[in-house]
Formats: sequence, structure tokens, C-alpha cells
Amino acid sequence: MVADFLRGTRALVVGLLILLAGFGTADAAEALLARYLGTVQPGDLAAGADRFGAPLPNAPLVPVYKGDALVGHAYLTSDFVNTTGYSGRPIHVMVGLAPDGTVTGAKLVDHHEPIVLIGIPPAKVNAFIDGYVGKNVLTLASQSASSPPVDIVSGATVTVMVIGDSIIRSGKKVLQALGAPGAAEAAPTVTRSLDLSKTGVEDWATLVGDGSVRRLTLTVGEVNAAFERTGKAEAAARPEAGDPNDSFIDLYAALATIPAVGRSLLGDAEYEALVQRLKPGQQAIVVAGQGRYSFKGSGYVRGGIFDRFELVQHEGAIRFRDRLHKRLGSLAAAGAPNFPEIGLFIIPEEVGFNPADPWRLQLLVQRATAALDKAFVTFDLGYQPPEKFLKVEPVAAPAAAAATPVATAAVAPMAAALAEQDAADEIPLWRRIWENRLFDVAILASAILLLTGIFFFQDQLVKRPALYERVRTGFLVFTLVWLGWYATAQLSVVNVLTFANALRTDFRWDYFLMDPLVFILWFSVAASLLFWGRGAFCGWLCPFGALQELASKAAKKLGVRQIAVPFGLHQRLWPIKYMIFLLLFGLSLTSLATAEKAAEVEPFKTAIILHFVRDWWFVLFAVALIVAGLFIERFFCRYLCPLGAALAIPGRMRMFDWLRRYKECGNPCRRCANECPVQAIHPDGSINPNECIQCLHCQVLYHHDRKCPVMIQKRLKRERRDASQSTGTVAEAKPRAAVLTTDPTTGHLSARPEGL
Repeated sequence: MVADFLRGTRALVVGLLILLAGFGTADAAEALLARYLGTVQPGDLAAGADRFGAPLPNAPLVPVYKGDALVGHAYLTSDFVNTTGYSGRPIHVMVGLAPDGTVTGAKLVDHHEPIVLIGIPPAKVNAFIDGYVGKNVLTLASQSASSPPVDIVSGATVTVMVIGDSIIRSGKKVLQALGAPGAAEAAPTVTRSLDLSKTGVEDWATLVGDGSVRRLTLTVGEVNAAFERTGKAEAAARPEAGDPNDSFIDLYAALATIPAVGRSLLGDAEYEALVQRLKPGQQAIVVAGQGRYSFKGSGYVRGGIFDRFELVQHEGAIRFRDRLHKRLGSLAAAGAPNFPEIGLFIIPEEVGFNPADPWRLQLLVQRATAALDKAFVTFDLGYQPPEKFLKVEPVAAPAAAAATPVATAAVAPMAAALAEQDAADEIPLWRRIWENRLFDVAILASAILLLTGIFFFQDQLVKRPALYERVRTGFLVFTLVWLGWYATAQLSVVNVLTFANALRTDFRWDYFLMDPLVFILWFSVAASLLFWGRGAFCGWLCPFGALQELASKAAKKLGVRQIAVPFGLHQRLWPIKYMIFLLLFGLSLTSLATAEKAAEVEPFKTAIILHFVRDWWFVLFAVALIVAGLFIERFFCRYLCPLGAALAIPGRMRMFDWLRRYKECGNPCRRCANECPVQAIHPDGSINPNECIQCLHCQVLYHHDRKCPVMIQKRLKRERRDASQSTGTVAEAKPRAAVLTTDPTTGHLSARPEGL
């Protein structure tokens, strides 16, 4: 009841905001603008500017002056248009706009985009934003089908597309609010709406012929020519293979909420199900494609968003997430082609889409120009609902007390923010992110379940050395390639420092739930610490650890000579990682930002998240650590890793000792100690759990009847007994004792029958 009351109260507030047309909301918008205005200088937003003027009374705009001359206005893009990015939260960009619509400056002042926070260098995003400086927003808004005005940052496609679109769309709205010539829209004389009484079913040829279904066809030659027009030599030098007349993509789109079109394409049952799912006034489109280029791509699998196309209407751009998508197997219209890709996409109700107005589907075509770089061009599929499905009515005379554009611009962001917050109260953002990444979550959960099975049933695995080697190598490859390089789920000591800081300040679970894979990994690490210590993560689920071990395996096969670190020296080196962790933790108590910078001692971001695409000194450092690991296996894990040190401390609370030992281990046999990949076994045969990575290699030796002296003796006795039984001389056979000998150079112990 309380929740209903609060929800009703918020709805009332939103209604009052709209009715009052700006009373109170302009102050809130100005407060947000003032907050970020203090982070920039006038010269950042307009060359030579030296001061900001007083905010305008009815709009979130601040004049920018060069002396006494007005050179433009400063504003936040999020005050005028929807700037929600990949994270589901607004991206705030401060823009300086000249009176003629030219962008005089722009700066990213706040965002929560995960790919930028943990991977993409800020310099790349800033360079993208700087590319809009000197361009006119009215000119950019009039360009429909052309290459993007600024090179898109590979790996952050959605984020930078949101930023670019928001600069253009907000710029035009600012000019409209200021009454700039050419920016205002002509007042309509008639209104158009869908005529829902027009029903029926038509075949494919009719739907395409009358424009109910619109089509975009691109050939290989047309796409190659488009990349050549961009002037980017790298893109032109890698043309699409094949005959220029070969089909690149054959793309179709239609408005599925036109009753006749929807029933024809979806069939009666699917159309009725769609109508039941849609909220009043909500719309949906059907998109189908064939050819060598997929309009869906793989973005919706990675993070729940389709990054190869968007719907554009007027000044708004709409991107679709997989929760608004339904895959269709075929189209119901008679004569429709058998498309390999068909999707039904529901348009979010909050975007204000008008089904009777023209819109376009903008297709983003990408081309690799280097190992990790891409170039992009766009093509438009325009759509206008056929007139036969529309109702046209004259517009009534405008009321004298109509709200001004400036007031509307001021009210809309706050009303939308409250409405968005109300929706967020019903479905938390972290939950929506999890829903969008269910596929990735399922893969990681399956991997953790498999690893749990490996540990619980380790005896059955380690008794089969060949199977163990295949399983371990395969799991390490999965950890490096999928978990690390693909999903970028690399835990870091920064996570530990952030968690500790949150406990001291404002702890909120939803913050840590924002990245499903990282949260699941941390949850599994917390559970495994109670059973096996830090080894479950360090030995199996750390992508950089997997990279080191796989590189070491390759080096050994190539004959690279391994360096045996004397145990006395090893004991003095492994505490270094604990010192590094304590230093980072101490720094985080005074400045978390400084500690995060110092945490670059971890090469994880360079080697795993950014795939070595970084400044040369970071790459050199990461490569040096990997090279060291070719001679001393897991060199970084042994001596420098602060994350391993952080996990080892609570790992001492483990409840069980799962690794089995013989009383002969260490005295006289030291084979396990000599072969341990991280020297976690002391010369006396005891295992140091703080250093153990639970690789299970010692358990393979424990059961190996060709390497472990204890098992060798058991095997020899068994063979003598079997031989005696086979000759019928059990009673006469006199067992021969086994003699243990130690190799003076390696310390390995072996057994041979007495007298041989």
C-alpha cells in the first residue's frame, strides 16, 4: 500500500510538472547544469572564451562570453534529449554551441559506461567528442544516409553513438529554444494517426508494392564504394570480397502495429499475442534480412543490445535491447522469402514514437581495418506508412496559453527523469542488466559448476593423468579466451579496494550487481575460500593466470630451459605481493583514485581487457611479466600479484585440507615439491595453502604408480603377487623388498626391487 501511495504521488508530481510548464523544474535542471559547469572552463567550450554569464531564466542554458561578446551557450545534452547509454544511465556531455549551430566545444563530464570505465582509454572517447567541434548541428541533422561524421570507437560503438546523436539532437533543440532561424519546425496544419479499422490480409508482393514493407538492398560494390568515399585508406584497402553485383544485404522493415500489415506478416495468433503484450499506444516493427551481412550482429548476446541498427524519427534515435526483441522463424505472408534473420522489435513507450510519421532504420556497416580497429558507414531504410492506413484530421487552433519551447525543454528532462525513476523502482537496473546477459551468466555458471565437480571428484580425475591434462588445458583455454578476452570478466585488486571502501562509506548491493559475471565470480571466490582457499580462482578462473600457464606449457614444449628458484630465495620473494597489497590498501584509505592508478602493477587491464592495445609502456610491462613466466612458471602469481595476496588472507579460514599426502613426502621423497608449478610445497613435504593454486598436479603424482615411490612399491608388490598367482607358487614365492634411491641432481625418488 505504501508503495502504491508513493507511486501515485510521483505520478501526481509528474503531472503537475507538465501542467505547470516549467515551474520548479527549470531550477532542478539549472542545478544539474551548475554542478557540471564547475568542472569545465569557458575556454573548453569556446576558443578564447573567458567567462560564463548568468543562466537563462527559463532554460538550462548558460551564455559563454569572450570579453563582452556572446560566442555561444553552454548546456548539458542530458537536459534536452535522452542520453541513456549502454549502462542504462545518462551520459552527460557539456557542449558549447554558437548562435549559428556550430559546436564550439564539448567535454564528457560524467558517465557510467562500463566499457569506458574498465577498458576503452578515455583519450579515444574524448577524441571522438572533439571530432564534432567545428561542425554544424543543423547540417549534421539533415544528413540521413552517409558515413558518421566522426570515426566510431571500436569496442564502444553504442556509447559513442549515443554521445554523437545526443550532441546533434540536443543542439537542434537548443537552437529551437533560442528561436534560431532554420531550427524551428513548421506548425502542422493536419494530424495523422493510424486507422485501426483498416484490417485484412495481403500477400508479400502487395505489401512490398504499396510500401507497407520497405526494402534496402546493398551490393558488395555499393558497400565498397561507400567505404572509399570515407577517405579512410585502411578501410578502402580491405574491400569486401566477391563480385561487385553480389548481394551484401537485403533488408526489409515494416510497422507491425498497422493491423493489416501485422496480421499479414505475423499471422493471426502471433499478431494477437503482440497486441496483448503491447501497452496502449505502444508500437512494434518487423525487421527481416538476408545476405552475407547480419543486421543483428552479436551485440545482443554480449550485453543485450543491438548495435548494428537503430530507428530514427525526427530528433530521436531508438536502440533495441534483447528484452524488446522476439525472434521469428518465418513470415506468414504468402510468397514471403525464407529469411534467415527475422526479428520483432517493440518500441519503448517512453520514447514518444509516432507511428503515423516517417521514420528510418539506420544500418551501421562495419569493416575491420586492423586487429582491433574498425571503420563504419551507415545506410538508411526509410519508412512512411501508406496513406490508406492513416486518418488525416485538421489541427485545432493553438491555445493562447500554450507552453513555450523553452519551458517545454526545461520540463521534459525532469518529468522524464521521474518517470524513468518510477520504472526503475519497479524493475531495478541491475536486474534488467542480468536479464539481458542471461546467456553469458548461464555459460559462466556452467563453468563454475564443472569446476566444482572437478574438485569434489578430483580423485577420479587425477588417477587418469592424460584425461586430467586435457581437462585442465581445456579449462584454461576457456578461461583465457571466453572469460578473459571475450567477456572481459577479469577480477582485480581494485574490486577488493572498492568493496572495502564501500563498507566504510555508502555500501549498496546494486552497485556490485551491475556486472553479472564479475559478481558471480566474486560470489564463487567467496564460497571457494571456505573450501579450498584462493586456489580455485587463481589456478582455474583467472584469465591472466591462464595466459601465464598456457605460455609456460608452450615454452616447455619448445625446450625453453626453466629456472629453478632456490627455496630459500623463493621464501623471501613471495611476501612481496603481500607488501604490494598492503600498500595499495593503505593508499585506498586516503585516496581510492590514487590506489586505482597504483593498481596498474596488475597487467590485467592491458593483457586481458584491452588485448594489449595500449600505450607502449603498459604493453612492455605486461609482456615482460609473460616473458619472465616462460622461464619461471607463473612468475607474476608467485611474487607480485596483489589480488592473490588479498585472497590468501581470508583463505586461511578454509575448513578442509583436500590435498592428500604420504608420510614419506618430503622425507625422503621431494618429487611433488620439485614439480609444483608455484613452489607451494615445502622441502619437508607440507603444502603452503596461501601459495597453493589447487592445480592438482601433486594429486596426479600422489596416484601415479610410475612416478610416486610409494605407489611404485605398491605396484611392484601387486605385480609380484599377480605373477606368483599365475604360476601357482604363491606359497613358495618370497617377496623381494623394494629399494628407494634418490637422484642427487633432481631430488626425485625412485624404487627398484632388491637385488636388481
